[in-house]
Amino acid sequence: MGGWRNAVQEAAASKPLFLTIYTTIIVGIVATSFYVFSAIYSPSAPTSTQSISTSWLSSPPLSQNGGSNFSNNISQPTDKASQPGSNQLKTIWEAPPSNSKMPPLESFKLTKELVGERAKDNVIIVTFGNFAFMDFILTWVKHLTDLDVSNLLVGAMDTKLLEALYWKGVPVFDMGSHMSTIDVGWGSPTFHKMGREKVLLINAILPFGYELLMCDTDMVWLKDPLPYLAQYPDADILTSSDQVVPTVVDDRLADWKQVGAAYNIGIFHWRPTEPAIKLAKEWKDMLLADDKIWDQNGFNELARKQTGPAVDDDSGLFYAFDGTLKLGILPESIFCSGHTYFVQAMYEQLRLEPYALHTTFQYGGTEGKRHRLREAMVFYDPPEYYDAPGNFVPVLFQM
Repeated sequence: MGGWRNAVQEAAASKPLFLTIYTTIIVGIVATSFYVFSAIYSPSAPTSTQSISTSWLSSPPLSQNGGSNFSNNISQPTDKASQPGSNQLKTIWEAPPSNSKMPPLESFKLTKELVGERAKDNVIIVTFGNFAFMDFILTWVKHLTDLDVSNLLVGAMDTKLLEALYWKGVPVFDMGSHMSTIDVGWGSPTFHKMGREKVLLINAILPFGYELLMCDTDMVWLKDPLPYLAQYPDADILTSSDQVVPTVVDDRLADWKQVGAAYNIGIFHWRPTEPAIKLAKEWKDMLLADDKIWDQNGFNELARKQTGPAVDDDSGLFYAFDGTLKLGILPESIFCSGHTYFVQAMYEQLRLEPYALHTTFQYGGTEGKRHRLREAMVFYDPPEYYDAPGNFVPVLFQM
């Protein structure tokens, strides 16, 4: 009986403590509720002065109909002269006047003069595709312009894409491919034809005398790659790879002796040197002679004819192909494949900043690639895609 009285006395003594806890919880709930309802019902902040940089939540709507609603909402980068004494680069996203006429198709041919108009420091960055990949292409372009990189060109494989990009103010040229405007599907005969177009394009641009950073449309730039590539002026080619195990733990070129995976031609940089031009020609001849050879397999077969020795002790370059070509492999942790970026987040483990991500190592086709980029919030989508009105209630918890 005495024990029961002691328990009652202890509970009574602790009552102020419980009252304090309950009061704190109730006050917190009331404050949070007030914050939520005030956020929902308060008038929206004005947005007229906002500029668009790398925030994909505030990106202007994407239109697949070739309209020009995109360009009016983009913040304009400050373009610099392409080379000393040359003309200024034309501003990207600056749409032609709506009452103007589309220039004749002939004026969109790939020429040395066209490349020279866009090149900066003798470098041109190129991707290409058909209308089915227009949203990927706009994503690719927007990432570069957000990084203040504008020495770029897009190759259009069909006139529908060419016209749409022209009216959006994107530098575009006609590849003369007469490609279908639909998604042809990875691995299909038409897909392999697109790969051959890449090889033809490389062979067309290199004789112009410009360095070429060639990119697939299913990759995005997260950091300006040009200063990194410029660190290796002796390289004839710098290529990405499908390596999934890190060969270096910093931002040096990959250790070529440890790279056993394929060289990936979705991101690679060419200089107009004699060995690079020779490899490009042999690659083209190989593919044109046998339509069953995949373009990437053909490149690997030629580049790996010889591997080594190292060019020097420090650069990470090595001799490849015919023994005269100087090749470097971009580090897998920061020039990321789909595996090293999305699955491993290798760059985070090594505390590095990624330059690029390429949506490889996923098996859901084009929709899978689009989903991967959206999941990482680096795909160009209208704001309502991420914040559908009326479907989500913002709640802020404070501890």
